[in-house]
Amino acid sequence: MKKLAALAVLAAAVSAPAWAATRTVTLAVPGMTCAACPITVKTALSRVAAVERAEVSFDKREAVVTFDDARTNVDALTRATANAGYPATAKE
Repeated sequence: MKKLAALAVLAAAVSAPAWAATRTVTLAVPGMTCAACPITVKTALSRVAAVERAEVSFDKREAVVTFDDARTNVDALTRATANAGYPATAKE
């Protein structure tokens, strides 16, 4: 019986999405023109369910976003900023 339980735990661990990880991406947001713009961008990014952290810099015109890549992707992040009026692209 213990072997069966151990096998079940092992099977559950192997079938879990092992590729899921926290990822950080830097987005270029050139449309920010005032000191209040980063607040709007950060709010839009924070509303994406899988975003863990969003830091937006007006001086650099960029946002550094940490998110769960099993639950969202860069396209969803750039879509969120674009919907808020600030189109963004991922920096290489």
